[in-house]
Amino acid sequence: MQTAIPYNRPFIAGKELYNIAQAVIKHGHLAGDGYFTKQCQAWLQNRLGSPALLTHSCTAALEMAAILTDIRPGDEVIMPSYTFVSTANAFVLRGGVPVFIDIRQDTLNIDETLIEPAVTDRTKAIVPVHYAGVPCAMNEIMDIADRHGLMVIEDAAQALLSSDNNRFLGTIGDMGTLSFHETKNIISGEGGALLVNNPALLDRAYMIWEKGTNRRQFFQGQVDKYTWVDIGSSFLPSDMTAAFLYAQLEQAEVIIQKRRELCDHYRVRLGLLEEKGLIRLAHGESASGSHNGHIFYMITRDLDERSRLITCLGNENIHAVFHYIPLHSSPAGKKFGRVSGDLKHTQDLSERVLRLPLYYEMSLDDVDRVADVICSFYNCG
Repeated sequence: MQTAIPYNRPFIAGKELYNIAQAVIKHGHLAGDGYFTKQCQAWLQNRLGSPALLTHSCTAALEMAAILTDIRPGDEVIMPSYTFVSTANAFVLRGGVPVFIDIRQDTLNIDETLIEPAVTDRTKAIVPVHYAGVPCAMNEIMDIADRHGLMVIEDAAQALLSSDNNRFLGTIGDMGTLSFHETKNIISGEGGALLVNNPALLDRAYMIWEKGTNRRQFFQGQVDKYTWVDIGSSFLPSDMTAAFLYAQLEQAEVIIQKRRELCDHYRVRLGLLEEKGLIRLAHGESASGSHNGHIFYMITRDLDERSRLITCLGNENIHAVFHYIPLHSSPAGKKFGRVSGDLKHTQDLSERVLRLPLYYEMSLDDVDRVADVICSFYNCG
């Protein structure tokens, strides 16, 4: 049997192991908010233009955003059903009610035309999710938020260095959240960040990040001792995690360029199948924005075809996966959330999306091997 092509593979990009040794030996700081935490936060702010607080996961960043949005029991938060559970969980933990709406057929992102009909007097926020690093219609979403006085929290877990109208995703709404999970482009095993784009939220964000204390003000000499002043939790990652992450951030442009090249090669190799109407390929570049090569997916004609193709690829030692099970149809989604409108595209596309292998150390020959199997499956070699 040929060598396996996994769906994803964690990787070393540069000085990760050296940085970890430096954290231990030179800096002698393993807990959060050490030298490498500060380096990562400075890199993110310098590159993206927004203050960043490193967290132990994107889930943690979303939970911080829910606190900063002042979500109370019964408050509603509009989001797509086609997303990971953390998008909803963060707000449910504060007593919020996720309001699930449908996605667009072209990008699989939240359908901005369905947001306003979902707004009620209990709506507090909108959470656009930039699926596969492709931008949501942020101009329209921000206009809706302005008209109704709503907060916007961008779930940019998949979208580091993707852009929309020359603005990085995650920096357009009041807040944005990033992920550095091992399945993402830039990784630290687990890890995330909260981008605070609304200056009025920054001081409280630091208090929440520092377990509800005014520790930052103390170190800045603004108070003579620090104490408990707000709710918060242990949101910081260890500095060893940050040490690994910083090495990856230093190589971010190289990593993302490689992934984009792999996506482009997939598109060339599978383009004929799309031209024949046998499949649909991942949304490509648009006039207003660029993606970061996070996911390359194809859309089959039905669920049975997807299942058979997964088996066919698996027989050739190639691992392809699907996601998500729509949140509105899940047990917790039915218990904690509600649906606005008809979610027909969510239901339909969730049964037909297939994510193909894509990782930094993948070669163009690997892409060819995956494409050959898919073309053979469709008798289009």
